[in-house]
Amino acid sequence: MQKTENNIKNKTGQRQRDNVRFKKPGLLSRWAAVELINQVLEDKKSISNQLQDSDLFKYLTASDRARSQRLALQTLRYLRRIDDILHIYLSKTPPNKAMNILRLAVLEICSEKISPHAVVDGAVSLMKASRKLVQFSGLSNAILRKISNNDVDSWNLGEVTELPKWLRKRLVHVYDEAIVKDIELAHLNGAKTDITLKPGLDLIKWAEELNANILPTGSLRLQASSQLSKLSGFDEGMWWVQDVAATIPVKSIGSLKGKSVLDTCAAPGGKTLQLASLGAEVVALDKSSSRLKILRENLDRTNMLAEIIQADFLNWNTDQTFDYILLDAPCTATGTIRRHPDLPLLRTKEDLTSLIQLQSDMIDKSIAMLKPSGKLIFTTCSLLPEEGEIQVKAAMKRHNLRAVKLSIEALGLNPNWYNNDLDHLRLRPDYWTDRGGMDGFFIGVLENRKQLLD
Repeated sequence: MQKTENNIKNKTGQRQRDNVRFKKPGLLSRWAAVELINQVLEDKKSISNQLQDSDLFKYLTASDRARSQRLALQTLRYLRRIDDILHIYLSKTPPNKAMNILRLAVLEICSEKISPHAVVDGAVSLMKASRKLVQFSGLSNAILRKISNNDVDSWNLGEVTELPKWLRKRLVHVYDEAIVKDIELAHLNGAKTDITLKPGLDLIKWAEELNANILPTGSLRLQASSQLSKLSGFDEGMWWVQDVAATIPVKSIGSLKGKSVLDTCAAPGGKTLQLASLGAEVVALDKSSSRLKILRENLDRTNMLAEIIQADFLNWNTDQTFDYILLDAPCTATGTIRRHPDLPLLRTKEDLTSLIQLQSDMIDKSIAMLKPSGKLIFTTCSLLPEEGEIQVKAAMKRHNLRAVKLSIEALGLNPNWYNNDLDHLRLRPDYWTDRGGMDGFFIGVLENRKQLLD
């Protein structure tokens, strides 16, 4: 009898917690954001992977999913500033999940300018939804009320979140302290959404239609956050999302009409769409089935063609050779932190060593698959020379390759970003800050000369 009563109480308690958790307006997205933050900080799992793989987020509405993702990313972006405020009032750090509920609430009060009453109520409700955290509901109420009264006005004076020590030290050595501080500020400012139009469309017309600015490269930069699928031209396949820096590798190599091109790490497909739109005969290869699904959807939506192959590039074999191979190689992705503030919390110094070897192996295989005088477009979204300049120099020496001069004059890029001695392009997040910045990218094109010399 006692056992039955306990079961009833437990079930009733669970229903009550679920009701608190899911029924109050805005609480579901807050709870989901906390889950995202937890898995980044505790399980070292990226937000993008969580959104792809977790069953939890499959059941969210599109608006709740988008809001939870944005809140989680912003919390991680401002993590140092948030923790500096919380530690003023905390004599002892609470458990991780309770701390992350508080972090999210501070962001909403100080940065999002959400009603403090609503935020405090939401944080208290989330604490009460867990048996392990209910004891912190009073603490959260007291602390968050103090923060709402004392810290909102000084929010913008807070510290910028610095890069991890191992990465920061390396970048200061490569660039300098002032540049690294500018890069960190660019990370804090985040990134607007960039759009690539199909060739031949009227830039001015579509800029007006989408409320976007025209960048010198021809990309459009949206001025406001919007649900992309609701924007004009999406269903008709007139454009796709692609950071301006990611468009440069393809734009810098000239005509591709009728050329055979292998895109080795193709998904989710921005560069594949670029190549296909320019008339290239594209083979798009990637090992991720979920990411290739997105690529297929984008090809269908834009009514463009590419041969899609799911395979690990290093284990894939073909007799076909190519005019161009685009190797957007796996890397530390340190150039994309303005869009992925969870990355510094996930990457380690040890990751770099294995990635450098992987890139080298992929370069070697790519060279073997080029036609005589064929060209390898090697690019990484990294700020580290080990994944760019140093990698290319080593490849040129191993294979007797020639660096190809890139055509950047018509792209409106600063010529100082181009290394004329080595013929490569280095882009950084602190470039075009007046326009909203760009991702960090290394771009080099290498010509296969071995067969020509034989």
